[in-house]
Amino acid sequence: MTSVRTFLGYPYPLGATWMGNGVNFAIFSEHAAGVELCLFDSIEASEENIRIPVTEHTDQVWHVFLPDVRPGQLYGFRVSGPYDPERGLRFNSSKLLLDPYAKAIAGEVSWADEMFGYVIGGEKEDLTQDFRDDAWGVPKSVVIDTGFDWQGDKKPGTPLHNSVIYEVHVKGFSKLWPNVPEKLRGTYAALGSPAAIDYFKKLGVTAIELLPVHAHIDDKVLIDRGLTNYWGYNTIGFFAPHGQYSGSGQMGEQVSEFKSMVRSLHAAGIELILDVVYNHTAEGNHLGPTLCFRGIDNPAYYRLHPENPRFYLDFTGTGNTLNLLHPRVLQLVIDSLRYWVAEMHVDGFRFDLASALVRNHEGVNMLHPFLQVIQQDPILSNVKLIAEPWDVGDGGYQVGNFPAPCSEWNGKYRDNVRSFWKGDEGRIGEMGYRLTGSPDLYQHNGRRPYASINFVTAHDGFTLNDLVSYNDKHNAANEDGNKDGDNNNLSWNCGAEGPTEDPQINALRARQRRNFLTTLFLSQGVPMLSGGDEWGRSQTGNNNAYCQDNEISWFNWTHNQRQNQFLEFTRKLIAFRNAHPVFRRPKFLQGRRIRGSEIRDVMWFNPGGNEMSDEEWSSPFVRCIGMLLSGDSSDVLSFEGEPIRDETFLLLINAHYEPIPFVLPGQEHLEWQLILDTMDPNGFLAEPRKFASGDDVDLGGRSSCLFHLVSGTQAQARAESWKKRRVEFPALSAEEERARRE
Repeated sequence: MTSVRTFLGYPYPLGATWMGNGVNFAIFSEHAAGVELCLFDSIEASEENIRIPVTEHTDQVWHVFLPDVRPGQLYGFRVSGPYDPERGLRFNSSKLLLDPYAKAIAGEVSWADEMFGYVIGGEKEDLTQDFRDDAWGVPKSVVIDTGFDWQGDKKPGTPLHNSVIYEVHVKGFSKLWPNVPEKLRGTYAALGSPAAIDYFKKLGVTAIELLPVHAHIDDKVLIDRGLTNYWGYNTIGFFAPHGQYSGSGQMGEQVSEFKSMVRSLHAAGIELILDVVYNHTAEGNHLGPTLCFRGIDNPAYYRLHPENPRFYLDFTGTGNTLNLLHPRVLQLVIDSLRYWVAEMHVDGFRFDLASALVRNHEGVNMLHPFLQVIQQDPILSNVKLIAEPWDVGDGGYQVGNFPAPCSEWNGKYRDNVRSFWKGDEGRIGEMGYRLTGSPDLYQHNGRRPYASINFVTAHDGFTLNDLVSYNDKHNAANEDGNKDGDNNNLSWNCGAEGPTEDPQINALRARQRRNFLTTLFLSQGVPMLSGGDEWGRSQTGNNNAYCQDNEISWFNWTHNQRQNQFLEFTRKLIAFRNAHPVFRRPKFLQGRRIRGSEIRDVMWFNPGGNEMSDEEWSSPFVRCIGMLLSGDSSDVLSFEGEPIRDETFLLLINAHYEPIPFVLPGQEHLEWQLILDTMDPNGFLAEPRKFASGDDVDLGGRSSCLFHLVSGTQAQARAESWKKRRVEFPALSAEEERARRE
C-alpha cells in the first residue's frame, strides 16, 4: 500500500490493538517532539512502504487509528526530538524502533554500525549523532489477533506448598530429543507435545519454570564471537514471546503456539511459570544500540545518573536499569504481567534480579510502588510470584526480606546445603533451619515455609553432576578467558577434576548427588529441580553457559544405565514427597509441644539417640544429625477443616567422610523400616530393612537414610532412645571458643 486512511485513534490501550474494524496504535513518549508510524509490506523490506505522522497525543500518549490495517501487519516507530546525550536525550528519527507493547516481534538484528544512534568510532563516542537509516536490519513489531480457542482451559491452581518446580530452557529441553518431530524440536510446541507432557508427569513435577521467553536480542559482542545470548536475559519486548522458539512462524503464529503449549500443560495439571527480566533491557549502556526504549524516551524508561544523565545507573551488571519509579514504566511492567496472566494464561513469574525492581533513590525499599501495586492487584496477587532477591548494587542481597505474597529463591538454602555436604565445619545449626523451611528467614513477618524456593542448582552455575565433579569453573568456551561466572561455587570434585574412570570417585559422586536431591525433596519449602539434573546432565564444568546454544546446554537424551538409574531414583523421590504431606507443610514446624497437645512435630537427635543439645548445635565438628517428623499433628487442616494426617519419618544425614553408628530413637518395642539409603545405588531399597528402636544403624560416610515408623505409636517414637548413649565430640580450644562466641 502507498496510502492509508487515518482516524484520530485512542490513547488506550497502549500498543497496536486489533479492534475488529481496524487497528489502534498508541505509544507513550513524554519528551518527544514528533512520532511517525512506519508500515512494512514484508520482513525482507529494506524500508517502510508508508510513513504516517502521528499527530494526536493525549496525556503524553501519541495515537492513531488505521481502519484499513489488519493482523499480520509489520510496523515500527520513528520518534523525533533532541539528540543531546549529556541531558539524557537520545532521540534519533533515523532509527526504526520497536513498539514497547508489541505482542509479537518478527526478525532479528542484523548487526551493523547503523543500529547505534551515534557514530561508532567517533572521537566523542556517543555524543555525535548517526543519521543513517537502520530499518533494513532491525526486527519489526507485528499486529496480532488475540483470538484463540482455549477449549475451556482451566488453570491447575496447585497450592505453592504442594508444588515441585522444574526449571528448563525452551530450546535446550527438546533440541536433541528424538521423541518429538524434528521440525518441532526446540520450540514451544515441543514443550506442549504428548512426549513432553508424559515426561513431566512421570517425573512428578507440578510446574515448569521457563527461562526467559520474552523477545530478546543477541548481543553484538556475542555474535562477533560466534555465540548467542542463549539464556535470553536480554529483553527487548515484554509482551512478545520470543519468535525463534516458534515452529510455526513469527508473524503472530508464535503467540498461538505459546498458548497451545500452555493449554496442553494445563490439561495435564501442570502449571507454567515464566522467568521474567524487567530490571533492564537489551539496549545496554550509553554505548549500546538504539532499538526501542532509548529512542522513544530515554530519561523516562531508564535510571540515569542524576549528576550526569549521559550515563546510566546500573544495578544489574548489564549497563542499564529500567526506571520503575516512572509511572508509565511501572504501568508497562504491570500491563505486561497482567497480559501474560489474562491473555496467555501463565500461572506465575520468577523475577530476575528482583532487588533492582524495588530500588528508589535511597536504595532497596520494600514499600516500593512495584510491590504495592502487585499486592493489591486482584489478578497478580493471586498467581505465583517468586523473587530472585538480589542484584549487583549496594545492599542488593535481600534474601528473607521480600514481603508476601512473594516467595524467594533461597540462596542461603543453596549455599548451606552445598557447604554441608562438601564437609565444611559449623553448618549443622543452619541445616536445621534449611530443612524446616528457613523459619529464621521467613517466619518473622508472617510468611510460610513456601516462601522458600529451595534449590541446590539452577541454570546459573554448575549442574548437579558438575557440582560434584569440578572444584573450579571451566568456561573457556565462553571466550572470555575463564573470567566470567562465579568463582565461589561451594563445589567439590570428590577427588579428581572432571570425568574419571576411578570407580570409587564415581560412586562417591553418585552418592553425593543422591544426598543433594534427598535433602532437597525432604526439606520443607518448595523444591526446584534444574532441568537435566534428574539424570545427571553435564556442562563439562561450564558454570555460566549463558552463551552456549549448542550441545553444552542442550539435553542429551541418550542415557547410560547409571543415568537411567538416577532418573528412576529422582522420580521415586518426587513421588514420595508428593505422597506424604508431612514433607510439604504449609505451616512452620514448632519444634515444641503444640498447645493443647503433647505432640512435638519435629525433634532432633544426635547419633547417640539423645536430643540435640545447644552445645552440639553450635559445635563446628557436628556433621551428623537425625530429624524426626511427626505426621499426627493437627495444626494443618484440609479445606473442610479436617486435620491432614501422615506417618512418622526419621531422616538421618551424615556429611562426615567416615561411617557413624546412629542409635534409633524412641521407646522400647518400636520398629523402624529403612526405605531409603543413599549408600545404595538405587537410593530406595528394593527390600526395605527393619530395625528396632535402640538399634545401632551404620550410617555410611557422606550418606542419608530415611526410616518409616511401622510398629508402635507415633507418640512412643517422640522420645530419646531407650538405649541412648553419650556422644563425645572434640572440645574447642580456648581460642576457638572465644572466636565462636564473638
